[in-house]
Amino acid sequence: MFTVYVIAPIFQTISLSLYAWDGLSPARYIGLHNYAELYHDPDFWLSLKNNLIWLFGFMLAIPAGLAMALFLNQAVFGIRLIKALFFFPFVISQVVIGLVFSWFYDPSNGLLFHVLHFFGISPVAVLSDERFVTYGIVAAGLYPQIAYCMILYLTGLNNLRSDLIEAARLEGASGWQMLVKVVLPQLRAATFIAVVVTIVGALRSFDMVSIMTQGGPYGSSRVLAYYMYEEALSEYGYRMGYGAAIATVLFLIMLVYISMVLFRIYKQEKEHG
Repeated sequence: MFTVYVIAPIFQTISLSLYAWDGLSPARYIGLHNYAELYHDPDFWLSLKNNLIWLFGFMLAIPAGLAMALFLNQAVFGIRLIKALFFFPFVISQVVIGLVFSWFYDPSNGLLFHVLHFFGISPVAVLSDERFVTYGIVAAGLYPQIAYCMILYLTGLNNLRSDLIEAARLEGASGWQMLVKVVLPQLRAATFIAVVVTIVGALRSFDMVSIMTQGGPYGSSRVLAYYMYEEALSEYGYRMGYGAAIATVLFLIMLVYISMVLFRIYKQEKEHG
């Protein structure tokens, strides 16, 4: 099943990227022409830049999720209800989150408008300003991603070895020392999953861009996945080979980042026996 639905399509996409094809007429082999065109395509480089912004912005979800998990890992009255409220963003549809944040950023009557007005700051049209639009969409995407990382860390915190915690306390460890020396090493598995899922989520970002801006204004919020869709499947393109070349580049970027994470974790495991 994995070979049929994952491995084979990857090689099919790489193969398709070497052709010019509109999806209907016979495909024509053009070699690396699509990649040469990508190299000189300013829209591709802008999309890649936005993907990097997504990547570095999304990495904030990991420490934020850990902080929230540590906060919620308390045995106090009502904590289950609070956990449910923090978990809520993860189960909401991305479409709903995109629409809610679009209303939040509304420069005429959104919540952000009222907050800025309260502090005497002129309203900012976040989704209409080329300088802020990508950061605004990343903030919307972080909302459910932080909740997901929080769930991973909560699961990890529930499986901590109590004997190590007690031994560290007897040795006088507390606060930051306890977190860095005892807790975080036991959360390596959760951290690994959080990093990989966050990297993949950032690089394949599509739905938020589609819902909130459709790549605008003037294509300034495009990411590689959305640009691939525009070129290959929308009325603007039907260039399947060119879209496959964009998808191949995106796949290779994901492969490099995830390989780096795997190599680093492998080295850490080797160092710790």
